[in-house]
Amino acid sequence: MPAPRLLYGFTIFLGAFLLFLVEPMAAKQLLPALGGSSAVWLTSLVFFQTTLLLGYLYAHWLTRTPVRSWRNHLYLASLATAIILIATQRLLPANLSSSSDHPVATIFIDLTLTIGLPFLLLSSTSPLLQIWFLRANGGTIPYRLFALSNAGSLLALIAYPFIVEPNLTLKLQRTLWSFGFAVYAGFCVVLARQARTTPQPEVSDIEPTTPPTSALTKWLWFLLPMAAAMQLSAVTQHLTVNIAAIPLLWMLPLAAYLLTFILAFEFPSLYRRGIVVRLLVVMLAALGYAISKTDVSLPIGIAIIFFLAEAFIACLFCHAEACALRPHRSAETTLFYLLIAAGGAAGTFFIGILSPLIFSANYDLAISFFVTAALAVAVTWNDGWPQRLLWSTASGLLLFFAIMLHTAYGHDAILEVRNFYGTLRVKQLPTNHGDIERMLLNGTIQHGTQLFAPGLTRTPTTYYADNSGIGLALRNCCDDRPRNIGVIGLGTGTLATYGTASDHIRFYEINPLVRPIAQNLFTYLRDSPAQITFADGDARTSLTSESPRNFDVLAIDAFSGDAIPLHLLTTEAIALYKKHLAPDGVLAFHVSNQYLNLPPEIAQLATAANMQSKLVESQPDESLGAFRSTWVLLTTSQTFFSRPEIANAATTTPTDARLRPWTDDYSTILPILQLAHH
Repeated sequence: MPAPRLLYGFTIFLGAFLLFLVEPMAAKQLLPALGGSSAVWLTSLVFFQTTLLLGYLYAHWLTRTPVRSWRNHLYLASLATAIILIATQRLLPANLSSSSDHPVATIFIDLTLTIGLPFLLLSSTSPLLQIWFLRANGGTIPYRLFALSNAGSLLALIAYPFIVEPNLTLKLQRTLWSFGFAVYAGFCVVLARQARTTPQPEVSDIEPTTPPTSALTKWLWFLLPMAAAMQLSAVTQHLTVNIAAIPLLWMLPLAAYLLTFILAFEFPSLYRRGIVVRLLVVMLAALGYAISKTDVSLPIGIAIIFFLAEAFIACLFCHAEACALRPHRSAETTLFYLLIAAGGAAGTFFIGILSPLIFSANYDLAISFFVTAALAVAVTWNDGWPQRLLWSTASGLLLFFAIMLHTAYGHDAILEVRNFYGTLRVKQLPTNHGDIERMLLNGTIQHGTQLFAPGLTRTPTTYYADNSGIGLALRNCCDDRPRNIGVIGLGTGTLATYGTASDHIRFYEINPLVRPIAQNLFTYLRDSPAQITFADGDARTSLTSESPRNFDVLAIDAFSGDAIPLHLLTTEAIALYKKHLAPDGVLAFHVSNQYLNLPPEIAQLATAANMQSKLVESQPDESLGAFRSTWVLLTTSQTFFSRPEIANAATTTPTDARLRPWTDDYSTILPILQLAHH
């Protein structure tokens, strides 16, 4: 007797839920090894989409070998369950010491070894079980089960940042997920055995007499999902690179992306092309113009709303149009899903892997917008000349905006480089006094400025001025004796200006592009009389392998855009820093941030580490290129905070009773998020 539809539906739903629950878990585990970069999620997304494609390919192959399909799937489910049970205590290998040298390879290898096979099995669930259900029950192709699959995925995405991450440690998350996977595998065994014993309906009973799908339509099955995946990746990158590499901001664009799948396949009758294309052309034009103006930034709350709305409309258009072209022959069903997955993999691969290799600046949003408009030309071509003219004009306009963006990036820039860790530009601008200043930017965020005016080349600027928290710490830490200073995050090397001939300064920098820029286009490092050394790679990895450094001051200033690497702000990280501090040494955390209220969390970490903390906020000074800055200083010294200069500038670090100290096993930024802040 065929298994009931409810059992098929529940298994598909559970598989999709587990599939999208493990994504943020696995990617979050990778963040510490790779410097907390937002590119970790984008590269992981490429892996997930590629494995999804392999899962669909596996399902496509199984449906071509129905006699052995149940047995093969049974073997795979058993093997995947064994892998998960073995890896329950640890998703990733312990040794990732060389991960920052080859970040993309590291992500693919580690995810393959730890969740690759279970993920492939979960990926194949929806198309495979739809075919099994069709063969067991007859009737038409159950596309609604695909919508149910996406509903499970969407629920997992919503649950993770709002329920799972704030309340469960990573270890408990893995344990519960492993239990869920075992339940899922059990249902797969039941359905696989049932598929073996169910008589196959005659082809004529389930196969409508429709001609094979045209090659052009099959190309659109691939290209439309590709454009949607490009939108997903580009918008995700835009949101995460300047805020934080956190599951919350990974999930929002992906949730919008999945919601469009649900609407397209579950409620296709609700899709109104005329309304959607009008909204889409307005959003593409407005945001295309906005991103071409690199000197203008929206408040993050507004930016999130607008970019999510654009991604939602664009993905709805792509997925609904693909759904409208879906096949009605069961022989082409798995091919349809296979090409959808191939398009998704191609889109994420282009944005996540190829684009940083091809372009020296970030044009991902502009390219995604243009590709979407160009596909709209093809999709609406038969709607008459008004639509052809509209979308041809829109495509030309978006191409023009991309050229404007290229021009804006090149304006006053003397260097543009890009890699896994971000996009760096060095701009050279004239000052009001006829001199020049140079600045290093990651996206739109300044990471250092130098004034090339007589007597000012060794003036600390931006967040590192004399009256900043780090300036005060360096002047008051050691009286007149030689200082041993550590700095996590090189930037332009501004802190080298504080060095004297008797000082030693060690910089830790994960991005291999930064040091050549600091050494060749800025003079802070070469002008400093201090003894300067460098450690390449992630700071925590480097510090773990080094003997105690005995730092008098250790500054933690590792930012990418405006994002923070959370793994540098955990109790384990503080313990590591304390190991490298001299007696009465000072930890200086740079917490200037547009969107995250970090001082209360630092206060929690200080309390957990039995250290005192004080907040130092300094005011800007345009004449010296100094910005408003916020630093939190931590020390076990009984006298440091009583020094007059420190006491006059420092205030009590604010606290928040909702917070608990972050650990490598637990962190959430929801309580400290300030989306309304500009």
